[in-house]
Amino acid sequence: MFDLSMGKYREIVNIRTEAEGDIIDLSALLAKVLQNSGLGEGFLCAFVPHSTCALFTIEYELGLQKDMRETLQRLMPDDIEYEHHLRWRDGNGHSHIRASFLSPSLVIPFSDGELDLGTWQQPVLMELDPSGRDRKLIIQIIGDI
Repeated sequence: MFDLSMGKYREIVNIRTEAEGDIIDLSALLAKVLQNSGLGEGFLCAFVPHSTCALFTIEYELGLQKDMRETLQRLMPDDIEYEHHLRWRDGNGHSHIRASFLSPSLVIPFSDGELDLGTWQQPVLMELDPSGRDRKLIIQIIGDI
C-alpha cells in the first residue's frame, strides 16, 4: 500500500554575487532549507529566475572553478560580437549564451532528510553577467512528511 502523505515547502533566498565567474557553494544553504522543510524523502528543486546565471554541480575546489571559467571563455568567448550586445549595448551576450548551455535549475533527490549528493559533488550558483548582481534562488521541495 502506498502512503500518500506528501508535503511541500518553498523558500526564497537572496544571494549577492560580486563579479562574473563567481561560483558560490550552495551545499550548506540547501541542507538548511531541507532541514527547515521537515520532509524526509523526496526532491529538492532549486531555480534562479535570471537569464545570466546558472546552477549546476561541481567538485567545489579552486582548480575546477578556474577550469570552469576558462572553459566557458574558450567555448563562448566574451570578446566577440553577439547580436544581443549589438542590439542592447549591455556587453552580456556571452552571459546569456553560457546560461542557456548550463541551466537555471537543479533537482536533487533526498532521503532521511539528507541530500543524495556524491562525495565530491556540490551544488553551486555561477554568476555569468559581467558584474555582480542580486540574485533570487527559489527552492521548492516536495516529499514525504
